[in-house]
Amino acid sequence: MRAASRPCVTEVPGVALPRRDRLGDTGQMKVVGLNEGVELTAAESWTRLRQAGVGRLAVFVDGHPDIFPVNHIVDHDSVVFRSAAGTKLAGCAGHQVAFEVDGYDVVTARAWSVVLKGRAERVNRLYDVLEVIELPLFPWASGPKPHFIRIEAE
Repeated sequence: MRAASRPCVTEVPGVALPRRDRLGDTGQMKVVGLNEGVELTAAESWTRLRQAGVGRLAVFVDGHPDIFPVNHIVDHDSVVFRSAAGTKLAGCAGHQVAFEVDGYDVVTARAWSVVLKGRAERVNRLYDVLEVIELPLFPWASGPKPHFIRIEAE
């Protein structure tokens, strides 16, 4: 995995969930909490993305931010999810987005967060569709979700 394709990640010891503050224009996040944040390795970041059951997709729709919960799967150092036509698909397909998963490890008393930023693209080439349709990715919400979206980390 290239260093440039690493998601922005943080882990914080302590009981309270951290607050995130922007640092300059690097796009990186710093965690402010009980103790200073610790950056996870790329491997740890991808592992947590793989293990998370649900993530949040952040997009701009009509000039306003919006967030959608989605179940996803990690495939070839990217995140793939399914969508129906509508606001989520219109807000993400062909646009820069952020995708976040987070959690709390009760054993280590650490909160963690992984933020992946990149361009969301519809999977629509035949070979690519045949590949992703075989992934164990099943939408939680009822109704058809015929569109596959892939976000590659930048």
